[in-house]
Amino acid sequence: MSSVSPTEPHNTANLSTKLYYGFGAVANGAKSNGFNYLLLFFYSQVIGLPPQWVSLGIFIALLVDAIADPWIGYVSDHLHSRWGRRHPLMYAAGIPVAVTYYFLWSPPQLGDEAMFVYFVSMAILIRILIAVYEIPSTALVAELTQDYDQRTRFMSFRFFFGWWGGLTMAVLVYLFFLPEALGGLEYRAGWSNYGLAASIIILTSIYVSALGTHKHIPYLKQPPVRTQSGVRHMLAELKETLSNRPFLVLFVSALFGAVAAGISTSLSIYFTRHFWELTSTQIGFMQLPYFLSAGVALFLAPSISRRLGKKRAAILITSLSVLMSPLPFILRMLGWFPENGSVALYPTLVVFNSIEVMFIIASGALISAMIADVVEDSEVSTGRRSEGLFFAANSLAQKAVNGLGVIVAGQLLAYVQFPLQARLGDVPTQTLFDLASVYIPALWGFYFIAIVLMGFYRISRDTHAENLNKLAARKMAVAVE
Repeated sequence: MSSVSPTEPHNTANLSTKLYYGFGAVANGAKSNGFNYLLLFFYSQVIGLPPQWVSLGIFIALLVDAIADPWIGYVSDHLHSRWGRRHPLMYAAGIPVAVTYYFLWSPPQLGDEAMFVYFVSMAILIRILIAVYEIPSTALVAELTQDYDQRTRFMSFRFFFGWWGGLTMAVLVYLFFLPEALGGLEYRAGWSNYGLAASIIILTSIYVSALGTHKHIPYLKQPPVRTQSGVRHMLAELKETLSNRPFLVLFVSALFGAVAAGISTSLSIYFTRHFWELTSTQIGFMQLPYFLSAGVALFLAPSISRRLGKKRAAILITSLSVLMSPLPFILRMLGWFPENGSVALYPTLVVFNSIEVMFIIASGALISAMIADVVEDSEVSTGRRSEGLFFAANSLAQKAVNGLGVIVAGQLLAYVQFPLQARLGDVPTQTLFDLASVYIPALWGFYFIAIVLMGFYRISRDTHAENLNKLAARKMAVAVE
């Protein structure tokens, strides 16, 4: 591979690069939509496993992630190859993750114990394989540009495509694979068809993004030659890197936010199906305005970041999202929301949910752009660029959406004694109100802690510029020597 200066080469921040980089998030968006919104419902309501078992299985997979994700990030940061640090892992993950994702949604006929083992095994494999792709793919942003505002734009494209990938799968699930005429959400064969379609989309996203960004490999950062090796040295590097204070603040904040989001996403299908009594067709059409929400967020996040800075913008947008989320349930329990089956119910829900989704997407893009700025802050003190490791740790926090949040959601369902394999209209109103009553304080409690922690992040536009100047001066001094 040729040696080329890595400093802002041949306009890596052009539109085509942002599109290829962003499109790579479709894979994780499709996978996350299944894990966040559908997995608990599928294995408990369709397959018949107790929800506590399903949430426990996802927690077991999360424990494996706690070991695998940082290791994957570390390997990606230190990989030497003619295709650079990131792309070999991206190429290697594509086919295995697509095949495994298909089999997750096409389980064989097994007893409960055997089905639990099968489910946990598939969940672990998919989490590891998607991490092998997603961590190096996302980490590219800190190498493609060092510009404070461009990073927000890159991450806005990333979240835009990630949500479009997830929303596309949601529309296909509700409108094409699980139509009411064939049994709706309880139609088992439809879930298998969904798994096949999702696998194809995941495979396409991975290779289009990897091939589209391949031309930038000669201009990306290269890892220094390692003078020491071994597990002890690796653990020392991990500890030093992850001890960066701005990153620790974001990481812990992300953990609390991810648990809150996990509660929300895991229970979403229960609320839409039973609390609001929507058909699968109505749920499918409800996803369509969210495509517009993602488009608005694509411009909202960079715009508000330029005016307020990333931290203040993230706190504001996240707070608005948190306030919007439970309002329909509160208003319904107070008797101030349209009744189920009324003409006004559906459009009112669409408006509330579309605004909330817009804020969620913008918030995610801003927080990820903040993590990208940690790379240079850490490099100033450690002398190493650790994009992969930082985004691996962030990935672990985001996967808590499927882990800790699902655990809490499963326990809330058990607490209110939500019936297994319930059909539309079968769940008593009091049970639904009980679920909403424990859901709202859990959601607000976790989000409140996440927002407060965000306030301790200390990298501003000026701080980032100062870090870049320090690194440039250090590089010049080495060149003079």
